[in-house]
Amino acid sequence: MKPEDMDLGDSTKFYTYEVNMTFIGVVGMLDPPRKEVRDSIEKCQQRLACINSRLFSRVEPFHKSKIVEYLQGEGEISAMTGDGVNDAPALKKAEIGIAMGSGTAVAKSASEMVLADDNFSSIVAAVEEGRAIYNNMKQFIRYLISSNIGEVVSIFLTAALGLPEALIPVQLLWVNLVTDGLPATALGFNPPDLDIMEKPPRKADESLISGWLFFRYMAIGGYVGCATVFAASWWFMYDPTGPQLNYYQLSHHLSCLGDDKNFEGLDCNIFSHPAPMTMALSVLVTMRCSTLLTGEKYLSENQSLIVMPPWVNIWLLAAMALSMTLHFIILYIDILSTVFQVMPLTTAQWMAVLKISLPVVLLDETLKFVARKYTDGTSGKRLRVSDRKKELLSALDSQCGSVLAATSAANCQCPLLLLPLLFA
Repeated sequence: MKPEDMDLGDSTKFYTYEVNMTFIGVVGMLDPPRKEVRDSIEKCQQRLACINSRLFSRVEPFHKSKIVEYLQGEGEISAMTGDGVNDAPALKKAEIGIAMGSGTAVAKSASEMVLADDNFSSIVAAVEEGRAIYNNMKQFIRYLISSNIGEVVSIFLTAALGLPEALIPVQLLWVNLVTDGLPATALGFNPPDLDIMEKPPRKADESLISGWLFFRYMAIGGYVGCATVFAASWWFMYDPTGPQLNYYQLSHHLSCLGDDKNFEGLDCNIFSHPAPMTMALSVLVTMRCSTLLTGEKYLSENQSLIVMPPWVNIWLLAAMALSMTLHFIILYIDILSTVFQVMPLTTAQWMAVLKISLPVVLLDETLKFVARKYTDGTSGKRLRVSDRKKELLSALDSQCGSVLAATSAANCQCPLLLLPLLFA
C-alpha cells in the first residue's frame, strides 16, 4: 500500500497497514524513560503537581505557543519543557521555560531553567524546593511584621490605661535589632512542611497575608502586648518585692507628685524602677522564643509542634539560644543593665515570667488546629483543581487540530510529560 493511500489520521487502522513488511532495521530512543521517572510522576499525582495530562503528538511550534497562550489566558501558570530550536518560542512565552542540558543553545537561552541531568525527577524536586523557598520567604516577612504587633499593643495599652511605660526605646531597639534579627535569619534554613506538596496550587496574585492570617497575627500580637503590660503591672501590684499598689494608684501614677491623698507616703520614683521594665522585657523575649517554635510563620505554617519538632531546624534553635543568652547578659552584667535600665530577676520572678509567657504556645497551637481543620480545605480544593484542569485540557483538545492522542492519564502513568507541564 502506498503512503498516500493510508489514512494516517486514524490510528485504529494502523494494524491493517503493518502486514507483509520487510525488516530493515531497528530505531532506539536516545533518551529512554528512566527508572526514577515513574516514581516521580506517581509522587506528582499524589501531591497535586500532576492532576491530569494530555499527550500531544506531531505538535508544531505554533501549536505549542497556542497551548501556552491558552493556559495563560485562563489564569494558569504554565511550564514548558523542550530541547530543540522548535521549542524556543513556547519556552520563551511560558512563565517557566525548562530546557534540557543536552538541548540546543537556542532552547537554553530561551529558558529560565536548565535541567543539567535531563531528568524529569529534577523538575519534581525543583517544585518542592521552590515551594519551600517561597514559604521561608513568607515566614521571614511575616515574622518581621507580626513580631512588632505585640510591641505596638503594649505601647498603646500603657498609653490608653495611663500605666507607667513597660518598655523604653532602648529596650525596644535591642529587641528589634538583636533578639529578632538572629531568629529571622535562621528562618531561611527551615525545612519544607511535611504536607507542602499536598496543598493546592496558589494563585499568582495571592496575597501574602490572608484574612485568617491577619486574625491570627492580631490574636497572638494582642496576647503578647497584654502579657507584656501585665508583667510590668504584676510587679507593681503583686510581687512581694514591689510596692503592692492598687490599680487606681498605678493608672494615675502621674498624680503622684500632686496633692492626691492616695499617694501619701509613697516614693514616686518607684514608677521608674527597672524591675517592672525587666519583667516586661523578659516576658516579651520569652514569648518571642516560644512563638518561634509554634507560630504559623516560623517552623511551619500549620503543622503542630508535635509533628515538626524544634530540632528540624538546628539553626533556629541556635539563634534562639543566642538570643536568650544575650538577654541574660544585659540582665546580669552591671554595665549593660545600667544602659538598658534592667536588673537581675529572682527565681520567683522568673517563674512568673514563664507563667505569663507560656500560654501563648497553647493559644497558637489552638489557632493552628483551627487552620488545619477548617481553613485549609485541601481535599475540597483538590477536587476543584482537578475539575478545573480537566476543563482546560478538554478545551485544549478542541483547540489543537494536530492532536492524535489524548489520554486522561489520571494515574499519571505516562513516562514522559511533554506539554503542558502544569506546575502546582
